[in-house]
Amino acid sequence: MSKTTNKYSPEVRERAVRMVLDNPGQHESRWSAILSVSSKIGCAAQTLNEWVKKAEVDSGKRAGVTTEMTERLKALERENRELRQANEILRKASAYFAQAELDRRPKS
Repeated sequence: MSKTTNKYSPEVRERAVRMVLDNPGQHESRWSAILSVSSKIGCAAQTLNEWVKKAEVDSGKRAGVTTEMTERLKALERENRELRQANEILRKASAYFAQAELDRRPKS
């Protein structure tokens, strides 16, 4: 889970990004479009700018790691962490039972 709360629904984010990207002629620059749209939806301009950048990465218009790849990487890291923990438990259990077997053998 994210450490921050998402105040805006995915629909609001998508619409705000569309408003910035789909109407380039209405504003003199992208930043002025971002300022205008962000004031209308009540978010920080920098937040909207990050949403726009991420949308461009996801659509292939900008270089970077896509949202899908980021989620996949997180899932693989989580799985790797769980497997390491399970491996450690099995290693300790194996050592415990090996020691118990040695203690059980009669000494000649």
